Amino acid sequence: MSIFSTSSQPALLVLADGSVFRGWSFGATGTVVGEIVFNTGMTGYQEVLTDPSYRGQIVTFTYPELGNTGVNEEDEESSAPQVNGAIAKNICERPSNWRSTASLPDYLKQHNIPGIYGIDTRALTRKLRTAGAMNGAISSTILDPEQLRKQLELIPSMEGLNLVKEVSTPDVYEWTETTDIAWEFASTLRNQTDSSRSLTVVAIDFGVKRNILRRLASYGCRVIVVPIDTSPEEILKYKPDGIFLSNGPGDPAAVESAPELIKSLLDSQIPTFGICMGHQILGLSLGAKTFKLKFGHRGLNQPCGLTKQVEITSQNHGFAIDIDSIPSTDVEVTHFNLNDRTVAGLKHKTLPIFSVQYHPEASPGPHDADYLFEKFITLMRDHRGDRVV
Repeated sequence: MSIFSTSSQPALLVLADGSVFRGWSFGATGTVVGEIVFNTGMTGYQEVLTDPSYRGQIVTFTYPELGNTGVNEEDEESSAPQVNGAIAKNICERPSNWRSTASLPDYLKQHNIPGIYGIDTRALTRKLRTAGAMNGAISSTILDPEQLRKQLELIPSMEGLNLVKEVSTPDVYEWTETTDIAWEFASTLRNQTDSSRSLTVVAIDFGVKRNILRRLASYGCRVIVVPIDTSPEEILKYKPDGIFLSNGPGDPAAVESAPELIKSLLDSQIPTFGICMGHQILGLSLGAKTFKLKFGHRGLNQPCGLTKQVEITSQNHGFAIDIDSIPSTDVEVTHFNLNDRTVAGLKHKTLPIFSVQYHPEASPGPHDADYLFEKFITLMRDHRGDRVV
């Protein structure tokens, strides 16, 4: 028996431009709509499916085989899948991995996430690169393309959509779990101080990935995660040594309250580190503007840098900071995406504030960008006046 899916239930994918792809259903049955995007990673499909930054989207996986290693609890970036749907070439129903606890089709069915497989994902990806990311619909119950396309007229564009409110935590909580392997520098930094208390980091949750919190905890930080609507006064009550701005979904310019929140915290001169959505929100708070990319950056092989040193980075975003809008008197670009020269990193010239558009915790390099956590720790200790021994 083949390990690959042999489902005979037909399914349909229809794009907003009228394109039709016919395939087979996997996961849950039914109809789902969302922005169709593509991810070029060869591994990490469970991390993609559970990343809150993919909220409201249907993800096309360009790697032709999906589900070969099954799913497990350790690889989840949130408590459940966040995507609206999944698109693949081949689906494995009988995974082979010592960590696997379930197959991918069963996992998606459990969480009511529909998928379609058996389509030409190369042709779909080329269309999205040429025409741009667009809304689409998957259905195993509506097999009339025109009827399915009409449903797309009822859903909004990703541009102008605030999805952060759907994924931000409703309650404050403290995160303590670390990564399985605490890398050498993290261990060194934990021991290089005579401080009687750990560094306290308040993480503002725009849709945070668990592995970011694990990395902060691995460096010995006390990590307190707060909702997006937390006031500056409440944040400062925790007496943070640092403020972290997390990743998240949707249009950063639509999260209207966030830049004002960050602006009100800048005067405190508390070290601040932003990743992905946090990078964009920080840029907005400093006076820059954002714009929607044609098809976004979603994969594990995005080169970033400024001089001769290049980092291979993991990225997942559909918006970027407009370089011409950055106030050059106060803010400096530290990294470019070397594929298209979009802004991939910022720092304030006088305040201990910096951000990157990519995910240093995701380890595609494998450790090319982990120094950014080291930098954040060093800024916090310098600000607090710790004596290094």
